Amino acid sequence: MVTEYTGMLCQPHKAIVGANAFKHESGIHQDGMIKNKKTYEIMTPESIGLMRGDSESGAGIVLGKHSGRNAVGTRLKELGYVLEPDKLNAVFARFKEIAEKKKGGLEDEDLEALVTDQAGLTNELWRVTGLQVSTGMSGIPTATVKMAGPDGVERYVAATGTGPVDAVYKAIDQIVGVHVKLDDYSMTSVTEGIEALACTRVVVSPVAGGVNDNNPLISKERKFSGSGSDTDIVTASARAYTSAINKLLTWTMRRQSDSDQDSNSGRAGDAILVEGSAPTVVGSSA
Repeated sequence: MVTEYTGMLCQPHKAIVGANAFKHESGIHQDGMIKNKKTYEIMTPESIGLMRGDSESGAGIVLGKHSGRNAVGTRLKELGYVLEPDKLNAVFARFKEIAEKKKGGLEDEDLEALVTDQAGLTNELWRVTGLQVSTGMSGIPTATVKMAGPDGVERYVAATGTGPVDAVYKAIDQIVGVHVKLDDYSMTSVTEGIEALACTRVVVSPVAGGVNDNNPLISKERKFSGSGSDTDIVTASARAYTSAINKLLTWTMRRQSDSDQDSNSGRAGDAILVEGSAPTVVGSSA
């Protein structure tokens, strides 16, 4: 009412009536509010007519760069995601990376996108550790990509393409050593605004010719999908592409293992003595 009559807006940090008066972003405050709301609130927002409900975990929690693992895990449980400790740690690590770049905190949709992003990294053989792109109307799009392989060694390659994403994908192909065709590429904005999280999904399939012919176990008909999320669309595209290639390599390794087991089981091994029968001696004289 005061704002309406005076025309002066209330500051967000104003005590009691400010928009942020009953919101908490600090990790220590969030942990205390989750355990007991009276820890940091001597009065409730409902006492002044502000119905908080179940939003923001019912405790005014704003998930930002200062949030802790407990707050992120609690919100994920409320969204229906009960994660194991190692998976929660992976999601939380990605959350901290995104929260450092994005102002205003992460929405529920952003958290769900991060869970989906990490779900594709269960069998992570290769991961992007560095990425730099140079592009423009007059220059040739160039990408320098650094990746860590299964042996833990980092490798980097520079490549050019028709655009920044194409240059990144060609660099990844050179590092990993698998020739694939991009069958589908799509990108959606998780939330609105210039700082929205981009979610990329790709579908790839191995192609005949080149390095793929050296491995007969790589199927030329099977397709693999991958997804990635980031505030940078090129980084999100690189993560999605790497996720799809990791699935291809994991599936190939599984086929290799099954093939080795079948060949070992079909090979003649040592003779087995059947109970109740005498062994036959070959080449002996009476």
